[in-house]
Amino acid sequence: MEIPCPPQRPDATKPDPPTPESACDSHFHLFGPAARFPYAAGRAYTPPEAPLEALLAMHARLGLERGVIVQGNAHGTDNSVVLDALAREPCRLRAAAIVKDGTSVAELKRMADAGVRALRFHHMPSSHGFSALGLKSFAALAPHMADLGLHVQFMMDVNALEDALPYFAGWRLPIVLDHMGNIDASNGLNQAGFQLLLKQLAEGRVWVKVSGAYRISTRYPDYPDARPFHEALVKANPEQVVWGSDWPHPRLTQEMPDDGHLLDLFNAWTPDAALRRKILVDNPARLYGFA
Repeated sequence: MEIPCPPQRPDATKPDPPTPESACDSHFHLFGPAARFPYAAGRAYTPPEAPLEALLAMHARLGLERGVIVQGNAHGTDNSVVLDALAREPCRLRAAAIVKDGTSVAELKRMADAGVRALRFHHMPSSHGFSALGLKSFAALAPHMADLGLHVQFMMDVNALEDALPYFAGWRLPIVLDHMGNIDASNGLNQAGFQLLLKQLAEGRVWVKVSGAYRISTRYPDYPDARPFHEALVKANPEQVVWGSDWPHPRLTQEMPDDGHLLDLFNAWTPDAALRRKILVDNPARLYGFA
C-alpha cells in the first residue's frame, strides 16, 4: 500500500539564535514538479510537490546558505530533478544521487562534474519499502566511485551495521550514515548497534547526520528521547557530524515538523556556539567541497 504524505509546513519559524553565515542543510529532498520530473513507477509513496523554489524560500527563512540534495526514492534512479537544481544553483548546492548498479563511468563522471558528491544506498528492513540498491550495489559501484572521489551515503538501521562493516574494509572515502543511525530512541543508548556506531564514529571511520529526530522518536514536537543520541554522537567526534532538515519530510503520515523548530532543537542540543558552527559550516564545507 502506498504511504500517504502530508504537505510540508509552508512557513517555518525563524531560528533563535540566528544561523551562522555559510551554514549548510546537509540533507533534504526535492520532488517535482511532477509534470517535468515524473515520479517512479512502483514507488512506496507519492509526496506533495516540493520544488527548488520552495526549498530556497525555506532556506532563506532559516538563514541557510548552502545545501545538499539527497535523491528521494519517489524519483527512483532518475536524478533529473537533482541535476536540474545543481545546474541552477551550482555554488550553493551539492548532492547525493541514487543510481543503478550498471551506471556507466561516463554517467557517474557527468554527475560528479555537476556537483554530485556521493551515491546513496539503503540497508534497511525490507518491510520499510526502501530501494533494493544496498550493500551489493555499493560493492559493484565502489571502484568507480573511488576513482571519481564519490563518497558513500547509507540509509541504514545501525543495528545491522556489523553486517555492513566487511563491505567497508577497503574503502578510504567517507561513509555517511543518515538520521542518527535510524534507531528507535525508546530502546535507549545502550542498544548494540548504536554503541557500535559511536565506536566507528569516534575512530573516524564514519560520518553521521544528526538529522531526522522525528524518525527515531515519536514524541512530537520536541523529541526529547532523541536528544541523548544527538549529544552522544556530537561528543564522540564533532569533526564528522553534519546537520540536515530532511525537508520536506517524506514518509511521515502525521505531525509534520516545523523546520525552524528543528533547527532550534539542534541549537538547544548543541549549546556550544563553536560546535554549532563546526557542524553547520566547517564540516559540510569539507565533506561536500564547498568553496
